[in-house]
Amino acid sequence: MSSPMPSKKAVRILRKGTVIPAHPLALDARRRLDERRQVALTRYYIAAGAGGIAVGVHTTQFEIHDSKVGLYRPVLELASETAGKSASETIVKIAGICGNTRDAVREAREARDYGYDMGLLSLGAFRNAPEAKLLDHSRAVADIIPLFGFYLQPLAGGRTLSFRFWQQFFRIENAVAVKIAPFNRYSTLDVIRALITSGREKEIALYTGNDDSIVADLVTPYEFYGKRVRMAGGLLGHWAFWTRKAVELLEEIKELRRGKEIPCSLLKKSFQITDSNSAIFDAANNFRGCIPGINEMLRRSGLLKGIWCSNPAETLSPGQKEEIDRVYLAYPHLRDDSFVRENIDTWLR
Repeated sequence: MSSPMPSKKAVRILRKGTVIPAHPLALDARRRLDERRQVALTRYYIAAGAGGIAVGVHTTQFEIHDSKVGLYRPVLELASETAGKSASETIVKIAGICGNTRDAVREAREARDYGYDMGLLSLGAFRNAPEAKLLDHSRAVADIIPLFGFYLQPLAGGRTLSFRFWQQFFRIENAVAVKIAPFNRYSTLDVIRALITSGREKEIALYTGNDDSIVADLVTPYEFYGKRVRMAGGLLGHWAFWTRKAVELLEEIKELRRGKEIPCSLLKKSFQITDSNSAIFDAANNFRGCIPGINEMLRRSGLLKGIWCSNPAETLSPGQKEEIDRVYLAYPHLRDDSFVRENIDTWLR
């Protein structure tokens, strides 16, 4: 049986480079799905100019994959239907896929049935398994849906993956992209070098997930063995808020790739973005307040009513709110609150 291949439109958008927000989960005060605001978030991303959405991923809260919670299918369906009704030519739809092989294959089928283009494959269920088992798992999922690889940092539930693993992963026929998010420069370079040595550097799109070095990842030309590649775009938790500004940032960087010098203003913005993420992602506490921090930014803009998470224990860390206050006031030019205010009534209809 041949592996399913992604649509040519989706591949073209990924390779050209686009903004892909990691879609959060909108809950009400009773921790039930707030469908109205869940839909509003998707509309916001599309209106902001994002070329894709990633749903059912870490930012959407891994708890939704639990059958007892029962939110995986409803959340995927809402996002897919909303994207399908948009005026945008094409929105690349990426579904987070988790669990052991049986569960991951089931989720891949569900994502495919809801019209998702590819699956972002989390390997968190295999924390201590040999890498050969991870590759077998990846191939089993690839038989159902095209793969968007995912190198998730260990502090957020991922694991360290070797150069050889990625080299073999990239040889899976319908692996079409990879999100590199180990928050580690050495590991990031391992993935890029593995892609080049796999011989598929023209077929697989590189996406940064390193919220601590977004601009650096996107402006750097990576060269190994006489071949050069770039990060095409980003699939980021940071781009789940201030998304309109993220779209503007990526367009600015694309212009610079045409041979212009990198201005000091962009380098300055680079550290400002990293400083913002340090507070919002709760780096001081090993990222424990990451998801509530993202929700807090969406609450401040009016897109969410509160920062509620499926797990009641998941909330802002001590001192995190004060740090968020600091960066929120320090960098108003990074925010797109005015864009949200002008359009939110339409998105909430």
